[in-house]
Amino acid sequence: MTRTTTGLKTGPATGETAPDPRVFGAAIAAVFAVAAMALLAQHASMAEMGGEPMPGGWIASAAWLRPCGQGAGRAFAAFAGMWGAMTVTMMLPVLAPQLWHYRQRIGPYAAVRPAWLVVVAGAGYFSVWIALGALVFPAGAALTTAAARLPALARTMPFATGAVVLAAGGLQFSGWKARRLACCRHAAVQGGHRPRAAAATAWRYGVHAAIRCGACCGNLMAVALAAGMMDLRVMAAVAGAIAAERLTPADGRVARIVGCGVVAAGVAMVARAAGLA
Repeated sequence: MTRTTTGLKTGPATGETAPDPRVFGAAIAAVFAVAAMALLAQHASMAEMGGEPMPGGWIASAAWLRPCGQGAGRAFAAFAGMWGAMTVTMMLPVLAPQLWHYRQRIGPYAAVRPAWLVVVAGAGYFSVWIALGALVFPAGAALTTAAARLPALARTMPFATGAVVLAAGGLQFSGWKARRLACCRHAAVQGGHRPRAAAATAWRYGVHAAIRCGACCGNLMAVALAAGMMDLRVMAAVAGAIAAERLTPADGRVARIVGCGVVAAGVAMVARAAGLA
């Protein structure tokens, strides 16, 4: 056995060289750019459709509406395109360091090309988010339909939205959130796979990483859903908050700062719904 300059063991049978961070970074940047452009295109398309004014002074997002003459399948396909582009754009910055570490770990031992296994791991990761979207869409569509038919329910929605944001901000100060962040950081720098690592192993790695991420940032994703899935400013703010709390030093300070901002937003939304602001 010999060692590469990165300290990874590599056997003569594999001939694997040390991964190039520039190539990896360029590939991640390209995927991010494509997802961001797709998100902007989807947003523009849904913005043209407009929303539906609701009792209580709010607008139901076109993401939850089924245009006249359009079946449920086409409505979900439109939502899935928006959801997929959104989750890739928001979550790729925090996934990239995990994929890079995974690439370094499996290089000497992979049964197939390591780059292919990284792609499979990424696909496994985002498959979990797509599956979550398949649950979110019918729930959001049903709630919007019910609000359109029940004015009393529609008028409570601004309060409910503010309450969701307020609760999500409160979770930022909890021990539960601290443990989830610690788990994500620990998992990102641990692991490695035995020789003969294969596509099934890479897929499971991605799925498990997505489950950890979902548990860690689920409260902030709830803010994006509640405060406005069609609002690019909200998406950008939530994506920045998720990246900041995951990629900064693990002292909990950033998570608490994010919590202060989210709580303040929730209070403002509740006050506005009550006519106090």
